[in-house]
Amino acid sequence: MYKNRKYLFVDIPGTYSIMSNSEEEEIARNYICFGNPDCTVIVVDATSLERNLNLVFQIKEITPQVIVCVNLLDEAKKKGIKIDLKKLEELLGCKVIGTVARKRKTLNNLLECIPDITKAKKSPSKSITYSDSIEKAIGHLIPEVLNIKSIPEYLARWVSIKLIDDSKEILNSIEDNFGFKFSDFPNLYVKLNECFEILEKSNITKYNFKDELVTQIINNAAKTVQKVCKYEKSNYSKFDRNIDKILTSKKFGIPIMILFLGIIFWLTIIGSNYPSEFLFNCFSYIQTKLLIFFDFVHSPEWLKNMLVLGVYQTVTWIISVMLPPMAIFFPLFTFLEDLGFLPRLSFNMDRFFSKALTNR
Repeated sequence: MYKNRKYLFVDIPGTYSIMSNSEEEEIARNYICFGNPDCTVIVVDATSLERNLNLVFQIKEITPQVIVCVNLLDEAKKKGIKIDLKKLEELLGCKVIGTVARKRKTLNNLLECIPDITKAKKSPSKSITYSDSIEKAIGHLIPEVLNIKSIPEYLARWVSIKLIDDSKEILNSIEDNFGFKFSDFPNLYVKLNECFEILEKSNITKYNFKDELVTQIINNAAKTVQKVCKYEKSNYSKFDRNIDKILTSKKFGIPIMILFLGIIFWLTIIGSNYPSEFLFNCFSYIQTKLLIFFDFVHSPEWLKNMLVLGVYQTVTWIISVMLPPMAIFFPLFTFLEDLGFLPRLSFNMDRFFSKALTNR
């Protein structure tokens, strides 16, 4: 509730893209596309704007009702990064709000602009302009896609791109959610073949079409950042890059990862012994007093055993054993995440998990 307005926020899985078919990306894409949200707020990292803009461009192809929330402006300021939010808003063609999550005023600015976006009528949206041949192919297919009345007009461009890309899982989701079959429209495939002929003149096939899209989206994000970002320190990311070279190197990455995790587990196991023992002694003292109390009031033996030796003793043992390790492990793990160690750990483990999935 904000100023007598009720908002229902749906927190969908965080992702950097909605073009592949991982479970998180599929959930995010399907909700934005088929969940009929009144507004989509895309939270981007002010310190890594270029990487996050890739997602912004992709979502803008699905829905025009977008607010880009540039968060962590305080962290960007520490690194000497200045972002021209008005220029960014002009280039993206959507509302851009700068926020610092710890400052309520900036969050209120975000809430203030949501009603205006939700009231706006959905209309066809174009995220970026691709190369001439790709734009020509998309434009050639859009009129045929518009003949499918089940598909909203604002999605025609995005559906055309997915047809050319032959993204089967996404196309199946479109059919399931809009209740039709592409196979019922034979002229669509005639036009689609003509699109491939247009693309082949530029050496683009349905096999490298997605690569061309991704490349052009990345290039567009880089050009946008160059126009809106200024860096007080030209080597603002030098320290991070040096850390990356060490923590993600083939030689030192895995040993450092094992060392850090080993230290955390050692601190958790050894460190939890003392608070566990303290809690156990405290609860045992209280248990002794409870037994004396039940004997004093001449409580039935079965009731005393059930409440004290059953419920109380079981719960307190669990607390004594589980609470101290959790109170140590999770703060330490959160600290490593804030330091940026966990993303680098994920990078180191990616090839191993990929092999595990391949051999599954």
